[in-house]
Amino acid sequence: MTLTSFGPANRIKRSAETHPLTWRLRDDGEAVWLDEYQAKNGYAAARKAFADMAQDDIVQTVKDSGLKGRGGAGFPTGVKWGLMPKDESINIRYLLCNADEMEPNTWKDRMLMEQLPHLLIEGMLISARALKTYRGYIFLRGEYTTAAKHLNRAVEEAKAAGLLGKNILGSGFDFELFVHTGAGRYICGEETALINSLEGRRANPRSKPPFPAAVGVWGKPTCVNNVETLCNVPAIIADGVDWYKSLAREGSEDMGTKLMGFSGKVKNPGLWELPFGVTGRELFEDYAGGMRDGYKLKCWQPGGAGTGFLLPEHLDAQMYAGGIAKVGTRMGTGLAMAVDDSVNMVSLLRNMEQFFARESCGFCTPCRDGLPWSVKLLMAIENGEGQPGDIETLLGLVGFLGPGKTFCAHAPGAVEPLGSAIKYFRHEFEAGIAPVSATVPPLARPILVGA
Repeated sequence: MTLTSFGPANRIKRSAETHPLTWRLRDDGEAVWLDEYQAKNGYAAARKAFADMAQDDIVQTVKDSGLKGRGGAGFPTGVKWGLMPKDESINIRYLLCNADEMEPNTWKDRMLMEQLPHLLIEGMLISARALKTYRGYIFLRGEYTTAAKHLNRAVEEAKAAGLLGKNILGSGFDFELFVHTGAGRYICGEETALINSLEGRRANPRSKPPFPAAVGVWGKPTCVNNVETLCNVPAIIADGVDWYKSLAREGSEDMGTKLMGFSGKVKNPGLWELPFGVTGRELFEDYAGGMRDGYKLKCWQPGGAGTGFLLPEHLDAQMYAGGIAKVGTRMGTGLAMAVDDSVNMVSLLRNMEQFFARESCGFCTPCRDGLPWSVKLLMAIENGEGQPGDIETLLGLVGFLGPGKTFCAHAPGAVEPLGSAIKYFRHEFEAGIAPVSATVPPLARPILVGA
């Protein structure tokens, strides 16, 4: 898999003016350590934030930039920061980096942590200064062993340089940073489940309110941000709001750039830093190179396994939250997957729903029981043993597990691709329904209605 921000045939040059996240990357793919990072203007934004900006000014600058969360939900970062309490007497606050990147078909944060670990540390340092947090944790997916090694080395380098620890840059501000590897649960991508896991508890989402900004880690105010989100902060502080907003394409309501990618049987699978507002067609044809010879694009997902399928005619949609919403799904993580014409959609969905069913925390009934139910039905249809009414039952589950009907967003994300697959490829599901015997009645199965 290519981890690069180069353009088509490497014709587009990365620069600090156009590629704030990736311009420092080495061509050989090796990590950028402290000396090289500082030679490439690293920690200049942190020095500016500490020397020239009040803490509230940092928050306001991020808010004015229009930066939104890059983990999939897209909540405005500055607004989230503004939820942290203003009471100066609360002297224990935490900053958590959500690096539990377990969304299938998503690997963008891994690249940043493995190759630019100091960019994340600088982003967290500035954010900690703004939020008055004295301790931070990078909650890392356990399988990311290289990222863990590189982050821990970078933390030690930053400590030795006086960029972490006590009295940072002579400011009197203290900030400790720790890398915490998780035990491998998809649900830890939900911020309150992450907090529970960090505390040593079972990784179940918490009831909200109270939100983490009020009651988070060990009952203290906590802000949780995604890796890519935090990595945007240094450039915003260094170069300003107007410049950051100018990076996005005309028509995009999201500001800045985004790590986007394409996988599947495309000629050039990879990861690129692109302005919000590029079209799916540009991403697919100009960067990913289109389908490999002998394959045809059947459908695609715009941003991870929890987003709905789109057809080839939807490739002209702009890649930002509102642009993808116009064609019926979500931007998600921005890493797309091409499904070729050799793939049976029933088998693909059965595989996806097995993953989501296994990764459910089991707390709420719709998710705990509904997702395994969908797997059983899909397995029967896949084997040609589906019964009349099974497709309607699946559609009923899509409705009952939709947004606002479960404890967290796990189940809605799990059934979104299922609903879209039935919408566009119902005939493939119908092909797995066995004919009704004239003498043997079909096995009675409950039918969900009114979803």
